[in-house]
Amino acid sequence: MNEKIILALVGMPGAGKSEAVCHLQKKGIPFVRFGEITDQGVLGLGLSLTPENEREYREKIRKEMGMAAYAIKAEPWIRSLLEKNNIIALDGLYSWEEYIYLKEKFPNLTLIFAKPSKRYQRLSKRIVRPVPFEKSRERDLAEIEKLNKGGPIAIADYLLENDSDNLEDLYIKIDNLLTRLKV
Repeated sequence: MNEKIILALVGMPGAGKSEAVCHLQKKGIPFVRFGEITDQGVLGLGLSLTPENEREYREKIRKEMGMAAYAIKAEPWIRSLLEKNNIIALDGLYSWEEYIYLKEKFPNLTLIFAKPSKRYQRLSKRIVRPVPFEKSRERDLAEIEKLNKGGPIAIADYLLENDSDNLEDLYIKIDNLLTRLKV
């Protein structure tokens, strides 16, 4: 396979993006986690990794660089991985502007979809960064309205519905997609 493929996993909180990336990583597919940019930025400022510091950093770089900030910052990392690999994954693409920036340079986008009630249930049970069930809808609305997240989801090239409580079902769907992509 000569074509380079980027599976940019987009979806609302709790859809299963991180689980999908873990599965891809076990298959030897490297990934770029946009959240790592936040982590490095916060730590580079000498601050601890707290939700407040992370939010302030995200808002700061988007104010300085625009809504495509994470894609711009991730591009060298993406290019470096593509030099050595035919397929990589992106975890954390959010905004329409990030999508446009990357789509001009790289193909393919994958959507992980789960119904809101299923996602809210998962978010409330998370060990890391849990979100109370009743606050999940607020988070959805904030991500759609403030991060322009709806566009990349609406225009994704592939859909992986993740409404099962069994992670194996998601992994099978991912493996089927990789087969269709001839990876």
